[in-house]
Amino acid sequence: MDIGVFIPIGNNGWLISTTSPQYMPSFALNRAIVQRAEHFGFEFALSMIKLHGFGGPSQFWDHNLESFTLMAGLAAVTTRIQLFATCAVLTLPPPIAARMAVTIDSIAPGRFGVNIISGWQRAEYGQMGLWPGAEHYRRRYEYCAEYVQIMQELWATGRSDFAGDFFTMTDCRLSPRPSAPIPIICAAQSDAGTRFAAQHADYNFCASFGVNQPTAVAASVARLVRATAESGRRCEALVLTMVIADETDDAAMAKWEHYKAGTDLEALAWRDAQAKDDPSTDPYAQPNRRKILDSEQSPTNQGVLVGSYASVARMLDAVAAVPGVRGVMLTFDDFLIGMEQFGTRIQPLMASRGGRHPAI
Repeated sequence: MDIGVFIPIGNNGWLISTTSPQYMPSFALNRAIVQRAEHFGFEFALSMIKLHGFGGPSQFWDHNLESFTLMAGLAAVTTRIQLFATCAVLTLPPPIAARMAVTIDSIAPGRFGVNIISGWQRAEYGQMGLWPGAEHYRRRYEYCAEYVQIMQELWATGRSDFAGDFFTMTDCRLSPRPSAPIPIICAAQSDAGTRFAAQHADYNFCASFGVNQPTAVAASVARLVRATAESGRRCEALVLTMVIADETDDAAMAKWEHYKAGTDLEALAWRDAQAKDDPSTDPYAQPNRRKILDSEQSPTNQGVLVGSYASVARMLDAVAAVPGVRGVMLTFDDFLIGMEQFGTRIQPLMASRGGRHPAI
């Protein structure tokens, strides 16, 4: 099973809590995390893009770096690990994003990829006058499909005359071209999004949820597998999950309960109000998925594996055994401590990572 890290480009990582570790994003922090990931044999690192936070007492994601710029810097200080930047398609013309990707590929040949996000948070784009209106919710994956086709034409041939509903290229040129095919990732869950991933992406993040439910992702992965069978393409499933580990199960669970006690309900309410702007009735779309999956107000938006090092290793092996899973992208409560715990105490115990741990 491949392992990646979802680096903390925003403040406080992925815990929406006032009692979790509080920190600001910086290049130095993310460099340390990615260099340790490379040392421990991780296959990839990915950074998100967030342009408007959720506020609340924790000021959750009110402080963020920019994804392409950060990954360009990290490309220059790593040698092996695959790096993915996130492209918010409503903010950049596709030829500019394609050229930015080629530039980073020239820094780290064959090691760069792009994560495509369609945009679900109206305020994030409305603040800049870029929100196209409610119609975007219905057609956002059609928009993304045209966007990706233009980038891939430019990468493959150096020119595009694409004409669609959203974009028109007129002898659009790109040179130099990338040293190798640039992979596309997305994180679609709805039916429309899953079809988009199956038709245009190389990897898709499938939804994990709950606490210590490693195989709960199986239904989401199965939906992607069915969609790829229909598309005739290869789009592999990655699972996003948080790891909170300690010497014993009880010690790890005590940390989780402490973070839950500080859950920033104000930030969660703002997030959920934004999600409700999407009128979709698809049960896997952003505003509806939490109603199905969240049995409580969780201080994170992903599944959480809480336990001793041995327990977390067993649960990650259970994820690896889900049919169709290619890999896992990890987050941690404290990234620097979590990376060391994973690399030295958890990974050596994982059957799905046998023999990959370097000598320390």
